[in-house]
Amino acid sequence: MRNVSMMTSALKREVFHLIHCAAFTGTIILVISLGGGLRENNSITFETEETLSSWEQYGFFLAAVLYVTRFLTLLCLPLALFNFLGLVLFNAFPDQPKTKIFSRRDHVSVPFVCFRVVTKGDFPQLIRNNILKNRNICEETGLEHFTFEVVTDKSISLVTSKKVRELVVPEDYATKSGALYKSRALQYCLEKEVNNLNDEDWIVHLDEETLLTSGCIKGIVNFICEGKHHFGQGVITYNNDEVVNLMLTLCDSIRVADDMGKVQFQLKVMHMPIMGWKGSYVISNVGAERDVSFDHGPRGSVAEDAYFGLMAASKGYSFGFIEGDMWEKSPFTIKDFLRQRKRWLQGLLLVVHSSEIPLRFRILLGCCVYATATAPLSTLNVFLQPLFPIQISRFVDLCGCFVGGVIIYMNLYGTIRSYTYSAKHVGIGKLLLLSILGFFVQPFKYILEIIAILWGLMTPKNEFAIVDKNVEQNEMENTVSVVPC
Repeated sequence: MRNVSMMTSALKREVFHLIHCAAFTGTIILVISLGGGLRENNSITFETEETLSSWEQYGFFLAAVLYVTRFLTLLCLPLALFNFLGLVLFNAFPDQPKTKIFSRRDHVSVPFVCFRVVTKGDFPQLIRNNILKNRNICEETGLEHFTFEVVTDKSISLVTSKKVRELVVPEDYATKSGALYKSRALQYCLEKEVNNLNDEDWIVHLDEETLLTSGCIKGIVNFICEGKHHFGQGVITYNNDEVVNLMLTLCDSIRVADDMGKVQFQLKVMHMPIMGWKGSYVISNVGAERDVSFDHGPRGSVAEDAYFGLMAASKGYSFGFIEGDMWEKSPFTIKDFLRQRKRWLQGLLLVVHSSEIPLRFRILLGCCVYATATAPLSTLNVFLQPLFPIQISRFVDLCGCFVGGVIIYMNLYGTIRSYTYSAKHVGIGKLLLLSILGFFVQPFKYILEIIAILWGLMTPKNEFAIVDKNVEQNEMENTVSVVPC
């Protein structure tokens, strides 16, 4: 019976994936059709007399704006292709790693795992609560050889034991290159007099609010035991535990789709985070992490995750994808949402301009970052294209429609994927309602993104904003608070 149930579940998920692929392709075709990409009269070549008509019709300045905004959409093409391939080539609704019963001998064969959390120490109760929850999950799942390390700028009075260690970074500690913020704290852990891990051990990097699941623990153990890669990352969802701000949580749905698309494709196929990755749910071999280090100066300190990933890839280290989800929270307030996105853009701009990383490892991430930085201009196409049609290559039209179709579908898929795997059951009706709500939230999301982009471009790029995700402190302060779905 168990085998029949497993086969039925696998078949069901294959069917879901086929439906997903059909819906994904259909969305792209629909956008191309609505955008005029299928009309024969839209196919214009770059012959001089035909191209000049747009310049003559609108004048040099307006025509230049129209052409520039249209061509800027091509910067999004690599990211859209990676997401499309990741969501089509690999099952978009996979089984979470199965519960596995380890014998004591199997436990001994699994290397030591250190779960490391870096914090400024502003939310001690949040850290203590999550350490307790995560430790219980590890024990319930059967993991034995593990510890939790909290690296903090100020003590949070953790009760230390063999399973829990608190490291307070001295105020006078400085790295050789002058690394700042989280990079400084992470590098402190790797110093010889501080580090107590062997090169064969493993570190799992978590954020303050990250919660482990039995699925991700199994995925981590499987990843380590396979022994194929030095670094790995998996999927993070944002709708579990307690949802504080439903609107912003739905805005983050596309990040789930990005994990299942771009991140999965680049780690499973290219085995390097060539377009960036996140700073949490990162698993790394201790010896490899110490070799790469986080000591890359101020330029590598704002988006330390992307900088570290590209630096490790340039040194020849291999990356893989981890099955199983972790849980985190979306920002609680619009202000924090804007600050978070601003920091990402500013940090990634520093990464793609760093001469310390070879250009071939920066170029695709550079396309993504400049696509983001120029989004306020490329977004104008939504309004300019219907009002001021121009003669342009059909290839550009098709690419722009493809990018738009991928983005629209990713928002829908991210919501479905998040709530399908939710800790609490969500019925079909509620899932449909959330999907519709998520769709209508997207214009608001992109307005926020554009504001954050403009803010990031006009302010110094050496700040590291901390987003407050302490539920207990904020639950009475937020005006948009909902019961978890």
